[in-house]
Order: sequence, then C-alpha cells, then structure tokens
Amino acid sequence: MKKIAAMIAVTFAFAVPLAGCNTVKGAGQDVQNAGQKMENAADKKK
Repeated sequence: MKKIAAMIAVTFAFAVPLAGCNTVKGAGQDVQNAGQKMENAADKKK
C-alpha cells in the first residue's frame, strides 16, 4: 500500500510542473498572436 501511495505522489509531483509549462506556453502563444494582430492592424493604417 505504501508503494502505491509513493507512486501516486511521485506521479503527481511530476505532472503538476509539466501542466504548468503547457499553460505558460499557451499563454505566450496567445500574447504573440495578439501582438501580431495589432501589428497587422497598424500596417493597414499606414
């Protein structure tokens, strides 16, 4: 029983940071896309 609990704890410890990395990466892509749209809008006004 202790082995199962230890395995669950280790899995959880590795899963949480990996999920966070994906979230930050996704947020960065959203900001990049928003910046690109603003740049395109500015180019159209020239």
